[in-house]
Amino acid sequence: MQDSQVVPSWDEIVAQHSERVYRLAYRLTGNQADAEDLTQDVFVRVFRSLSTYSPGTFEGWLHRITTNLFLDGARRKQRIRFDALSDERAARLRSDGGIPHDEYADQRFEDDVEQALAQLPPDFRAAVVLCDIEGLSYEEIAEILDAKLGTVRSRIHRGRAMLREALAHRAPTAGRERYSGPVPRQVQQGVVR
Repeated sequence: MQDSQVVPSWDEIVAQHSERVYRLAYRLTGNQADAEDLTQDVFVRVFRSLSTYSPGTFEGWLHRITTNLFLDGARRKQRIRFDALSDERAARLRSDGGIPHDEYADQRFEDDVEQALAQLPPDFRAAVVLCDIEGLSYEEIAEILDAKLGTVRSRIHRGRAMLREALAHRAPTAGRERYSGPVPRQVQQGVVR
């Protein structure tokens, strides 16, 4: 960091960024315990590497560290256990204390979406989460994942296709149309002119 900039305290860094790091960690790992561990590992890495941080977007740097630590762990485990957060467990998490994982649990996806996301291979999951949940551009994701732009696009496309297939039960079926407002009385009575 540059000498002319005021370097925030460690507490300020954690307070300002912990919720976002936890949210990404939860989406990547699929469960609270692993998300907490990953969040802690991220801030340990940040603490150790803060002196080597070169100016740029701090949030981008945090995304890269979080995603890389997740992928490193996924590669080590070979078999990743994803545990989607059930309604019962989510209810136990709620708190007025303002703790990031508690606030986030209140904003989570429905169980079937959580489970579908959890079933994606780690590389596809990371790309989809960074794009569709975190709102990053393909270029930012390519930098974070240290992958070619075409690879990122492919992972996002294939990951979305896997999600569509897993969530096919949510799609409108033949004969069932989206609601478009009240049905005119003439149609209800079978009188069509």
